[in-house]
Amino acid sequence: MAYLRCVRKDPSEVGATGLLWLLLSYGCVLYMASNLISEGSDLLLLVPSLAGLVGGVVLPLLGAVPDGAIMLFSGLGDLETAQETLSVGVGALAGSTIMLLTVPWAMSVYYGRVDFTGEDMMPNYKKSPKLSQDKDWSDLSKTGVALTQEINHGAMMMMMTTLPYFLIQVPAFFLHGDRQTVSDGEKYWALTGFLVCIFFFVYYMSAQLKMSNEGADKLRRMAVTKEAMKKGAISLSGALASRVSEIEKLRSSREVVGESTQLLATPSGESRLVNGAPPSEVAEYLKGILGEVFRTYDKDRSGQLGQKEFSTFLTDFHENISPAQIREVFSICDRDGSGVIDYDEFIAACYAIIKQQATNKGKQDRSTTMIVEVGDRMLNESDDEEKEDVPEEFTDLSPEEQQRAIKRRAFFMLTVGTCLVLLFSDPMVEVLSETANRLGVPAFYVSFILAPLASNASEVIASTYYAQKKTSKTITVSLTALEGAASMNNTFCLSIFMALIYFRGLAWQYSAETISIILVQFGMGFCALQGKMSALTGMFVLSLFPLSVLFVALLEYLGMD
Repeated sequence: MAYLRCVRKDPSEVGATGLLWLLLSYGCVLYMASNLISEGSDLLLLVPSLAGLVGGVVLPLLGAVPDGAIMLFSGLGDLETAQETLSVGVGALAGSTIMLLTVPWAMSVYYGRVDFTGEDMMPNYKKSPKLSQDKDWSDLSKTGVALTQEINHGAMMMMMTTLPYFLIQVPAFFLHGDRQTVSDGEKYWALTGFLVCIFFFVYYMSAQLKMSNEGADKLRRMAVTKEAMKKGAISLSGALASRVSEIEKLRSSREVVGESTQLLATPSGESRLVNGAPPSEVAEYLKGILGEVFRTYDKDRSGQLGQKEFSTFLTDFHENISPAQIREVFSICDRDGSGVIDYDEFIAACYAIIKQQATNKGKQDRSTTMIVEVGDRMLNESDDEEKEDVPEEFTDLSPEEQQRAIKRRAFFMLTVGTCLVLLFSDPMVEVLSETANRLGVPAFYVSFILAPLASNASEVIASTYYAQKKTSKTITVSLTALEGAASMNNTFCLSIFMALIYFRGLAWQYSAETISIILVQFGMGFCALQGKMSALTGMFVLSLFPLSVLFVALLEYLGMD
């Protein structure tokens, strides 16, 4: 950090153009660092042995690192300066929390909306098309999204973790005087708030880890897996082989009696798959991943794939299988000789290929005789998604090698992203503070608007992307991630703030900001406890971001610190 101070200019020494350049430069670096952390965490979700830990602990923790770092560095330096620059940290905390619960939330509701149908006017995700083409702005009240139990649970957790704000704010209403007098009166309230933040942080992380291990975040894992395969970052077998094997082991440990899979060695040393109908748990998992893929390649919506379509699918998903082998497995799956395979036969064929590729472990010659017995038919899932041409990354490797490569890439991205955040958060705080001085406005307002653009842009993009899929699963992934980010701000980031107040003897002079944060979180929490949210309500949610800034300004104008 000392080296960085030496090589960079003090923001107060540069002109307006230089200050703008510093603001844009540091903002871009923090934005890239935030993306690296987000993408690295998502990559780890592709590793089954780490998915529970990543989904429950790593993702929420690292997602809060940029805001936490800005908060930390805003409270360092000499006491008088720290009391002023702490406004930057408060602005980042308030702006991040309120922005995540308003702007991306509203965008997710708008882009993820479907028609309301029936007497109770509930979202209809089974209708095709899901959103009528003739809908316009006047029909926003007749479209929207479903708010699932997972979203309801996230809302309760978010509101519960606001308790530390009350612990410090209520006594702050009755304390007056100079900074030293106020800080002395607030000191032990800040300590109490800090301990409560730590308690909620540990509780939240342990609850998330437990839920993740129980499969509560499987929607996020499945969404990440689909996206990785779509982008060509990993092959079909590389993405699914480890998870399929894990499910089979769990099934075996429970001593479930049913269908089984055997891999027998041929004289050439390769594997031959016999009795390959996937176990019911595996079939359910594969259908969750491959349901929309099947619909993508089923161009005529017949519920069947021809050999050419099946071959295109394998090529697009980077499975190195010869045309002769494709014909063989296709003919085996096509039991009635109709020249097409239905959805269940497609799932069984994918399962056979995944098992074969995992067993051959990357051999270049993958010739295998596959004999597949397909079980009873299951219902088709229908989520439309367009395919696109994408570059290859790990797809030429065997499934095991792909998993190792993913770990290396993920840890590299997480390390670089975290280091960039730690290096550039301090100068970003100084630039935001100097920008506020030049503009003649409190640092809080500048930080409130600009800091989230750098530290939370990746969450905005990701939540909107998932919502555009227009399914109840993807809207759940989108909105629960935003609620989780708010909960982490209430625990991890706020604990840093409380620690600065207690250990550095700073004063809590942010009543207006605190009231704004609490009101938005409780307002959004109660909205999220409903069974649905209309697109019209989503537009009102969007307005909360600018209204919260005006609300803070009004309270300060009325004399509240």
